[in-house]
Amino acid sequence: MAIDFAGAHRPGKIIALHLNYPSRIAQRGRSPKFPGYFLKAGTSVAGTGGTIERPAGTELLAYEGEIALVIGETCRRVTPEEGWSKVSGVTAANDWGLYDLRYADKGSNVKNKSGDGFTPLGPEVIPATAVEPTGLRVRTWVNGVLEQDDTTADLVFPFGRLVADLSALMTLEAGDVILTGTPAGSSVARPGDVVEVEVDAPDAPGAPSTGRLVTTVVEGSEPIPAHSAPPQVDDAQRIEAWGSAEAAGIAEAGPVITPELREKVAATAVATLSAALRKRGINNSSIDGVRTNKPGERILGTAHTLRFIPNREDLFASHGGGFNAQKRAIDTVAAGDVVVMEARGEKGTGTVGDVLALRAQVRGAAGIVTDGGVRDSAAVAELDLPVYSSGSHPAVLGRRHVPWEVGGTIACGGTAVQPGDVIVGDDDGVIVIPPPLFAEVVEEAYAQEQQDAWVFDQVAAGEPVDGLFPPNAEWKARYAAWRESQQ
Repeated sequence: MAIDFAGAHRPGKIIALHLNYPSRIAQRGRSPKFPGYFLKAGTSVAGTGGTIERPAGTELLAYEGEIALVIGETCRRVTPEEGWSKVSGVTAANDWGLYDLRYADKGSNVKNKSGDGFTPLGPEVIPATAVEPTGLRVRTWVNGVLEQDDTTADLVFPFGRLVADLSALMTLEAGDVILTGTPAGSSVARPGDVVEVEVDAPDAPGAPSTGRLVTTVVEGSEPIPAHSAPPQVDDAQRIEAWGSAEAAGIAEAGPVITPELREKVAATAVATLSAALRKRGINNSSIDGVRTNKPGERILGTAHTLRFIPNREDLFASHGGGFNAQKRAIDTVAAGDVVVMEARGEKGTGTVGDVLALRAQVRGAAGIVTDGGVRDSAAVAELDLPVYSSGSHPAVLGRRHVPWEVGGTIACGGTAVQPGDVIVGDDDGVIVIPPPLFAEVVEEAYAQEQQDAWVFDQVAAGEPVDGLFPPNAEWKARYAAWRESQQ
């Protein structure tokens, strides 16, 4: 059955889901606990065989082949079990987006997703009664090459749940459309490209299909006007739009912590690294008030952040149980990461215990840093995982904390920490090094450490510190001569 979505049957609401397919979630590196949505303008709807303009002066117009649910009857507050029964049919959709304007939307997707022609739908609608919601397939071709191919067998948020979730707060009306997320393979299209999306049910009787929803990309003649937010892209946006650095034609940066730098950090005191940071104007780099449970061991890794907020009973009831932010932070830590927790310096409860610390160790974490307390401290100390904290405490989260956010910028021990910052710790404490400064800070601090060790040996041999610590010109020359002799 064909429906003219762009004409008499234009949807009253178009509600689009951010993430749903495991393949896309793995690609994005974010694991949503609940569905997240945005709205698209009705005027963005188009049919098959049309064109979409890439505005002049922009570069990142990306396609997203999707399955669209068409609501068949007005409904409110349905259950997940009832949700699918409110769907009259499914069709193909292409959720186009202009990454050049994402920064201007602040998450709303108004400009980058609602341009004219940015939501083609059709051409045919498969009746919901003819298929199983877990038996659908969505495919996308660009210039005849298959780029997206996935099924609904393992969706994180089944279709019935989406209908129930949305209808809990708003009335869904007959004709409304829900875009249900795109699988991996979404990428950038250029003027001249022909993008086709098809939804089918290959195992259902008769293998019903929507047919191919065809859109041709054309170069627009009108640029974004001066009174509007201008296009703005960087390599991070290019990689996200294209789907990978390789597809975007960007050489991926090597690891910040190379084996050579790791070896030099192992021979350099945190105090010396801190001094090198101060020379570069970074004075507030130390995470204050934390002590290690493994004296003599060091940590080196990249920050994986978790933020707690002060306990409030209603918020703890909604965010403290189940797979909460604390558990998500630990269960998504990557090998070599340091889990850094913002606990506001609150010592009156634990922020991690033995089970979660063990899970972090199993996943390859380099350490944990929290400006709060640690439960099960004796058991945690037995693990092969350095943990820096403000001390021990037997209480659980709900006494003082609500686990709130994973992966944001946090404040730990009085300093700012962003995901990916380099964390270095020894018996003196922990510091945070911005990744762009890491290599030069390590090189300078390592050289300084070698000089300091030589100075230490001179003092041990009976030399006075005046003129030697720090070295004057004479002692610097003697040190240089000694270094030359060691080559």
